[in-house]
Amino acid sequence: MKLIIDDAHIEQIKKIYKYYPVDGVTTNPTILAATGRKPYDILKEIREFIGAAAELHVQVIARTAEGMVEDAHRIQKELGKNTFVKIPSVEEGFRAMKILKTEGAFVTATAIYTPMQAFLAAKAGASYAAPYINRIDNMGYDGVAIAQHIHDIFRNNNLNANVLAASFKNSQQLLELAEYGIGAATASPHVIFSLLTYSPRLKTGDSAIINQCLKI
Repeated sequence: MKLIIDDAHIEQIKKIYKYYPVDGVTTNPTILAATGRKPYDILKEIREFIGAAAELHVQVIARTAEGMVEDAHRIQKELGKNTFVKIPSVEEGFRAMKILKTEGAFVTATAIYTPMQAFLAAKAGASYAAPYINRIDNMGYDGVAIAQHIHDIFRNNNLNANVLAASFKNSQQLLELAEYGIGAATASPHVIFSLLTYSPRLKTGDSAIINQCLKI
């Protein structure tokens, strides 16, 4: 399972890259706005730091298929053709995915809450489908189980797509998806840092001992 940083603060990204084996960065308009900087200024800095080979996922902001394709072209122009363009999994988004697929673009389907959304996105040409684990949990369903179901659908139908699980609240969710062999997961710096300091499968006493040792 690839491990990707869901953040746009360059200092946090640099710190995680220094210590952790990560595979890239995902962003969205909200995350970019939180930096207080111009979106493409920070995105270019991230791309320069992580390198051309690392995965960078950048979201469109248009609501129509034509606008999404236009946004995608700018993303590719500014950040490289290998940048993954995040497209929402709605009707206009599926149309945009089909167009971008014919152009050879890399697409990440976002805002996924159901397996059928993911299936349609993969059929439309998405390389990744990103179910929102914690948000699905908050709707009263099992986000981890949904991601696993999507993974099985892709494999059973020979679809050339992978799950990019997103929106985590704890390391236990990441662990369960890693055990299942999910393609990738993107998590906030807070969750990534917690991977080293807590093991949910251990007894409380054992976990406390390990956490104490890590502080030495």
